[in-house]
Amino acid sequence: MSAAKPRAPAIAEKAGPGSLAPAHVRAIAPYVPGKPIAETARELGMAEADILKLASNENPLGSSPKAIEALRGALGDLAWYPDGSGHDLKAVISARLALRPENLVLGNGSNDVLELVARAFLTPADSAVYSRHAFMVYPLVVQAVGARGIEVPASNYGHDLAAMAAAIRPDTKIVFLANPNNPTGTFLPWEDVLAFAESAPPTTLVVLDEAYGEYLSPQRQSPSPGWIARLPNLVISRTLSKAFGLAGLRAGFGLAHPDVADLMNRVRQPFNVNHLAMVAACAALGDEEFIAESRRVNAAGLEQLAKGFDRLRLECIPSAGNFIAVRVGDATRIYASLLRQGVIVRPIAGYGMPEHLRVTVGTPSQNDRFLASLERALGEA
Repeated sequence: MSAAKPRAPAIAEKAGPGSLAPAHVRAIAPYVPGKPIAETARELGMAEADILKLASNENPLGSSPKAIEALRGALGDLAWYPDGSGHDLKAVISARLALRPENLVLGNGSNDVLELVARAFLTPADSAVYSRHAFMVYPLVVQAVGARGIEVPASNYGHDLAAMAAAIRPDTKIVFLANPNNPTGTFLPWEDVLAFAESAPPTTLVVLDEAYGEYLSPQRQSPSPGWIARLPNLVISRTLSKAFGLAGLRAGFGLAHPDVADLMNRVRQPFNVNHLAMVAACAALGDEEFIAESRRVNAAGLEQLAKGFDRLRLECIPSAGNFIAVRVGDATRIYASLLRQGVIVRPIAGYGMPEHLRVTVGTPSQNDRFLASLERALGEA
């Protein structure tokens, strides 16, 4: 394991407004999202409809129909501020997960929840633990508050729970753990996750990121909300950006002991989740038919892509998310070739995987187009 080393500032130190920021902020390398469709279309001179984006783990089926219907009825409310307490959305989540509103923190996507827990609990005197090949936002939120990040080597591209437990120090306030993990898609049995959380010191928060939980089979669905009552140092983050198809609205939430949730809410902006996002989220959370269909299409797509990679003699990492990481060798060249063909995927060299690309699972026809484009890209070698 090793402490994450902040990147040097991109420009030399000199007098000016930028020098007023703390060194740990100046050293942050900004998060780079998946390449937008519109930007790619402009660069290639192609119609946006001809661009296939499989880079950001969005739902290829679109948004929950119930959410879209609910949004139409809420458009007349845009002149009003949102309910800062999120009463209606909290009521829906509480009923769904058998928790109290006091257990909830609403976020502008689950990224916001991750940042809130870091802002509420970390100081420059503290450390946080996370795995190699884990979501890049973990080290970013740790560095943003000046705390020290401790990166633990991965095991088969996934979390090594024993090594992560050993990495916890007296000053470790947070351990970040994703299940399934992004960008590798690896999955840990829930009994192993529970044992890890139970073994963590009471002075260390275990932050369990479940952004892709809805894509798990019914037999693998997370039992973690039921752990909150006996694990006061557990924080769970979830999002409606993935399976529910609300990435453009940014709605997420955190689950925690009331004392922890209260402190996170103290650093939360009062209107961090907008009105339309909350209206759509309330409806989407009840759209079981859409989630079941999204899960079915995703499972079939993962199998389709894995078979395609096998035919092309490429190694992929078995995934429990709505994406899959495939080892293509010269990933920079393959990515560029795919891009020229109008197919956007995600390079993950920044995650310590320079030979891999991460590909979002699409519809059957989208997966076929990607595989054909990938075969052409490989043939260019």
